[in-house]
Amino acid sequence: MSPPQRTRARPLRIAVVGGGPGGLYVAALLRRLTPGPEVTVWERNAADDTFGFGVVLSDETLGGIEHADPAVYAALREDFVRWDDIDVAHRGQTLTSGGHGFAALGRRRLLRILHERCRALGVRLNFRTHAPPAAELARAYDLVIAADGVHSATRQDCADVFGTRLTTHRCRYIWLSADFAFDAFRFEIAETEHGVLQLHGYPYAPDASTVIVEAREEVWRRAGLDRLDERESTRRCAELFADALGGRPLRGNRSQWTAFRTVVNERWWHGNTVLLGDAAHTAHFSIGSGTKLAIEDAVALANHLANHLQEQRSPLSEALAAYEAERRPAVESTQRAARASLEWFENLALYVDQPPRRFAFNLLTRSRRVTHDNLRLRDAAFVSAVEREAELPPDTPPMFTPFRLRGLTLRNRVVVSPMDMYSAQDGTPGDFHLVHLGARALGGAGLVMTEMVCVSPEGRITPGCTGLYADAHDAAWRRVVDFAHDASPGTALGVQLGHSGRKGSTRLMWEGMDDPLPRGNWPLVAPSPLPYRRGVSQVPQALDTAGLAAVREQFVAAARRAARAGFDLLELHCAHGYLLSSFLSPLTNHRTDAYGGTLAARLRYPLEVFDAVREVWPADSPMTVRISATDWAEGGTTADDAVAVAAAFAAHGADAIDVSTGQVVPDERPDFGRSYQTPYADRIRNELGVPVIAVGAISSWDDVNSLLLAGRVDLCALGRPHLYDPHWTLHAAAEQGYTGPGAPWPLPYRAGSRKPPTGRADGR
Repeated sequence: MSPPQRTRARPLRIAVVGGGPGGLYVAALLRRLTPGPEVTVWERNAADDTFGFGVVLSDETLGGIEHADPAVYAALREDFVRWDDIDVAHRGQTLTSGGHGFAALGRRRLLRILHERCRALGVRLNFRTHAPPAAELARAYDLVIAADGVHSATRQDCADVFGTRLTTHRCRYIWLSADFAFDAFRFEIAETEHGVLQLHGYPYAPDASTVIVEAREEVWRRAGLDRLDERESTRRCAELFADALGGRPLRGNRSQWTAFRTVVNERWWHGNTVLLGDAAHTAHFSIGSGTKLAIEDAVALANHLANHLQEQRSPLSEALAAYEAERRPAVESTQRAARASLEWFENLALYVDQPPRRFAFNLLTRSRRVTHDNLRLRDAAFVSAVEREAELPPDTPPMFTPFRLRGLTLRNRVVVSPMDMYSAQDGTPGDFHLVHLGARALGGAGLVMTEMVCVSPEGRITPGCTGLYADAHDAAWRRVVDFAHDASPGTALGVQLGHSGRKGSTRLMWEGMDDPLPRGNWPLVAPSPLPYRRGVSQVPQALDTAGLAAVREQFVAAARRAARAGFDLLELHCAHGYLLSSFLSPLTNHRTDAYGGTLAARLRYPLEVFDAVREVWPADSPMTVRISATDWAEGGTTADDAVAVAAAFAAHGADAIDVSTGQVVPDERPDFGRSYQTPYADRIRNELGVPVIAVGAISSWDDVNSLLLAGRVDLCALGRPHLYDPHWTLHAAAEQGYTGPGAPWPLPYRAGSRKPPTGRADGR
């Protein structure tokens, strides 16, 4: 789609497809901020047609509206309904948390305000009119703004160019209204013979509220809601939530049950066509984000286009690229939070048996944007009540409570995650490891894990990896363990045993991660003869019966050495594409014998190794297993598979599951973000009742406290924060004013237990 050549003889011509809030607002702003463009809006529905009822806007969004167009803000302000509370109603009890701050108004009123503003500024509004095809618009107009929603025809016409990905989720929901105003943002849970349903409700006028009813697809079908029309669905939802509604009816507005779709685009513009709002991205309604994001898109796009037109030098593409560069990080962050929120509600049945205050806290912190510390600032009394219900000792953050695994009691919930250091000589840990692990032990964590310790020379990842396959290794590790125990009493030391499999015989990380050694390679083994990187990595040999037995005995011998070295805990590494992990994933295990095929068959060998190690590991000492809960790749391990894998190891005696993800195949597409792996640990813990260690971009003590108090995890493993600050745990205690037994300072360091004062403002 190539834009027409524009000359000074005529004004800029802009087509806006879609007359929702985002399309209308960008049209109005373009007329207000730029000199003389012709702006035309096409909306296929009538002017007063709309889906849904109320719109929630944040203070941040309202501030952007006020700055961009005070006239629109003034009109909106007259109709805002504001409130601070969130009510969580479950099993006959309603718990209220305050200090949240919401503003809402009716969607019809919002559209009328924007219609009036557009007309006043000279925008051409075409209602009940389908826009011309995208290609035709692109030829006829200088700029085409696709604001035509989640089902955008403009986007679909060029989906391959935009790189569109659509994900349909597991719940069905219906958008309804009640003719009274809730006095808070209300979440209500209905437990029925068919399963769990939930209500999301909030006021948008003095006499009206939005009501959204949602349920898992299978619950929705079992309840017969899939067979009801709008009138019957509305009546049935009113019956299900009669208590929340006070027996009052609900009403619809062409309301239909639908499944939420997440829209992601690799590019937001092409040629002279740009996507805005739901056409570019969607975020689940449970964090109230759709209209907010569209309005913020409109402000950013209008500002960049205004700058472009005022300068008259740079090409249009620069303005569109700048708009995307500004908005994409904020949108992706919101989408991550929305994804966490929608998945929480998809898995709501896992949490309904939690104590009431923990359940409410879990719901409020589900998106990971509201945290323990943040919620305390909003409503300290509510958080204190949650902590009392959890029987936390007074003035004790959740992270500094003890946790027992078999015969080992950890003094707090912080784990130094295994981190490969690539600094050993022939598998032997040296002074570097003594200082590295010793420093982390002095730093206050309850459990300090070694890097993956390899069970054979051929099982190393690199020549710099440590091992437990020679007599010299026992004594070297004993030196590290003894120092940690003596210098920091109460610190537990854990060893992670593993075998590199097809990912071995590579350079040190800083020389080229996963790149084969230029010389001195050793042969690799794996379940199947599949190289890690096709055409680059060495092709491994598929293990035969004798090879399987030999490797199993290597794990057993290493476990015996680990016991002699005095380690408190042993973790079996079944993650990240190393040998045992590659048996579990269907992407790396193509065997046709008893160790391949179904998940149960793929589990067979890792379980055999676990059983053999458990037999020789001291009976009172715990064993954990690290798994990759997803391969982040099509056809690989899924979250459902991860639950089955965790259940199998737990049935064989694993004391906890260390839940990581990915690194199994090189073409993975991880969904990186704050605490992005914790939902997998959460599901395993709450579906199976198995203790879990969570890992993955957990970076703050506030995150740790939030996850623990919500009952999503039992222990939190942090890697990079402990590289940045070996005393991360002790500093977390100091920053929270905690001085109890969960974080004792080593005697020589006690003088540093208070944060040093900063310089005075007057320079003295």
